[in-house]
Amino acid sequence: MNVERLVDMVNDIANFFASEPDHASGVAGVANHIRRYWEPRMRKQILAHLDAGGHGLSDLGREGVHELARMQKAAA
Repeated sequence: MNVERLVDMVNDIANFFASEPDHASGVAGVANHIRRYWEPRMRKQILAHLDAGGHGLSDLGREGVHELARMQKAAA
């Protein structure tokens, strides 16, 4: 999938979770949504994009993808 489209999708998810009163809940919401609903290829691609600098990701989106990376490392 086009990485720009994935970035847009992450930012849309982050916009949804930005209304969480607790910032940590918003970060976890972004990470959990990606973990649950994205196929492995998409997750791998967005993680690689983050490693390459994460251009275009919103702050909350970037934090959520960082949390996703942490979750995947912990599960391994």
